[in-house]
Amino acid sequence: MQKEKKIHWFRKIENMHPYRTLMYLGMFGSGLLFFFLTTAFVLSQPESGVFERSSFPKSFVLSSLLIIVSSYTSGKILPSFRLHQLNKTKKFLLLTFVLGLFFSGFQFLGWQELSAMGIDFRGIPSGSFLYVLSGIHLFHLGGALIYALVLVIQMEQSGKDPVKSLILLTNPYEVMKLDLFAVYWKFMDAVWLILFVLFLWMF
Repeated sequence: MQKEKKIHWFRKIENMHPYRTLMYLGMFGSGLLFFFLTTAFVLSQPESGVFERSSFPKSFVLSSLLIIVSSYTSGKILPSFRLHQLNKTKKFLLLTFVLGLFFSGFQFLGWQELSAMGIDFRGIPSGSFLYVLSGIHLFHLGGALIYALVLVIQMEQSGKDPVKSLILLTNPYEVMKLDLFAVYWKFMDAVWLILFVLFLWMF
């Protein structure tokens, strides 16, 4: 039984679409990058309570709430598409995109708050890592935002033509594209929430 499960698992990997394989490998590489950077961040703190005199940036709290909501909206994209509800799919995709934009805006505001507290690249190494970790995360999320915008434009153009809409809704490749986006978005959500908890603990 166990041998059959292993064979089934290997067959699933063999039959995996190259795009899906590339995305999973990219997520694995990103996960390792964040792991090593967070480890360096923790080890760079010279003593406990190094940020005690500073208050945690409120913008980071608000951005975390936005990313949690975006995780919900991104989870609604694929089910709506599978039900052939193109307008709902586009709505949830657009909501996820807008929430991602607001998240990015609050990240910049969070950096301004850190700078106002005197936490910058010229100070303690731990302060620099706050910028580096959140900045790399924002860079990764930026790629997903561009992809989301491309998908929204594609759906907007297809929605004007019934034939194009039908082709779009019945194309397995389109299902895979939306699935990959939702999986990657949730991955980036999880990465930020882990970073947020770590930052909160450091403060």
